[in-house]
Amino acid sequence: MGKSDKLLLQILSGSSDANIRFSDLRRLLIGLGFEERIHGSHHLFRKSGIEEKINIQKDDNKTKPYQVRQVRNVIVKYRLGGDI
Repeated sequence: MGKSDKLLLQILSGSSDANIRFSDLRRLLIGLGFEERIHGSHHLFRKSGIEEKINIQKDDNKTKPYQVRQVRNVIVKYRLGGDI
């Protein structure tokens, strides 16, 4: 199981939303096929076929917990992440 698979499982479990590193979540979203656009401190992610825009920001080196929950909701709604 690769690093991105472990991160995806951690996000889907919802047990540690406050401990998700910003750089890891950013890499996961890009790996899932999202396109990134940076506007100031906001990193905006879009993907064809997904109506929601994902917006994440750094909070020190972590991602804000409510933004991790938003990412989880999109992953679950659109069944992203393959067989996990």
